Amino acid sequence: MISKTRLIGAVEIGTSKVTVLVGELTRGRTLNIVGFGSCPARGVIKGAVVDYKEASACTHSALQAAEEGAGAPVDAVYLAQTGAHLEGFYNEASVNVNAADNCVGALDIDTACRLAMAKELPAGRAVVHHIRRPFRLDGRLVPDPEHLVGQRLEVGYWTVHGSEAKIGDHIHVITGFNLRVDELILSSLAAGTMVTTPEERQHGVLVLDVGCGTTDYVLYHDGVAYQTGVVPVGGDHFTNDLGLGLRLTRPQAEKLKLRYGSAMSRSRDKHDKVWLNGDYSVGDRQFPRQSIEQITAGRARELFEVVRAKLGAAFVPEQTPVGVVLTGGAAKMPGMDEAAGKVFGVSGRLGEPASWVADELRDPGFSTPLGLLYFGLNSQAERQPAARRSGGLFGSLKRILAAS
Repeated sequence: MISKTRLIGAVEIGTSKVTVLVGELTRGRTLNIVGFGSCPARGVIKGAVVDYKEASACTHSALQAAEEGAGAPVDAVYLAQTGAHLEGFYNEASVNVNAADNCVGALDIDTACRLAMAKELPAGRAVVHHIRRPFRLDGRLVPDPEHLVGQRLEVGYWTVHGSEAKIGDHIHVITGFNLRVDELILSSLAAGTMVTTPEERQHGVLVLDVGCGTTDYVLYHDGVAYQTGVVPVGGDHFTNDLGLGLRLTRPQAEKLKLRYGSAMSRSRDKHDKVWLNGDYSVGDRQFPRQSIEQITAGRARELFEVVRAKLGAAFVPEQTPVGVVLTGGAAKMPGMDEAAGKVFGVSGRLGEPASWVADELRDPGFSTPLGLLYFGLNSQAERQPAARRSGGLFGSLKRILAAS
């Protein structure tokens, strides 16, 4: 029997660039990355499309390059979602086990899940993910309660929802290229899956995906995403702070950030200075390294403090023994892992993808599109759990597309 192959596209429309990976997926559950495309982003601010034509043009350019590399058009797209419009809430439900012998059946599980996901959203909001937390049967955690004996079954969902209009803008960018969006995946979930292991997610770990315009976070407990969120702060803000503090143009501030920025203020010598260009040309000038580090370190500390405040009581250092793992393009700034560790009171490290990832894709900026391909690879095997996790998504997509 000949294995059927399918080309899936992983698309991340970011603030600084659009990245597309094409994976060749076979029925035998194997995935080969066969295409890559990238284009500087236009018309996108903090993860939101603000100029449809510009965003479409750069996205289509990246898609076209990826398809040319693959030698064939993609069949469907897995699209990353980020932006400050995304919010989440927790809702749980419980049911009494129906059978006379107190043996949990499929109907008990389905009823509990449906009730936990039944909370209505405000007008104009659409579900992106229903993320199920572990079941509890008579108070004890159970991964699969079916056929177990107990009297009361409980389950809860972390529900992520967003603006229908903003989600629709992203979808229309893809459909304008005559492609179908198979699923929307949170950027934090995609990246988190790539830089942590199942064992780490079971023990407890926090993943921060620091991009250009936003920082996506996901906190894992008991092997599942316990809480997610997006902070509209990223690498651009480090650049802006340097520009304001040192009276520089944006390109000049970006240059200093990339060369000398640090999330930890280490310089103690006020007379240690660095050149802007280093070529001693007209306009080239010196700046105290200490001043640069103080500005970037201050912004890093503030960013991590904002994320910790957003997590609130959900984050407990003792329940997060693996620590905090950073990924994303802006996470490469020296000292980011150490600064995050200090704020959260746990160990910090820069995340690395699995060993099978090719060298040219091991940069932290590729964590999200690689994670999207991972979801594509596992979507068939997880079809039933996925339907519960994101069951509201496809209805929302239909409603969004029907309104367009």
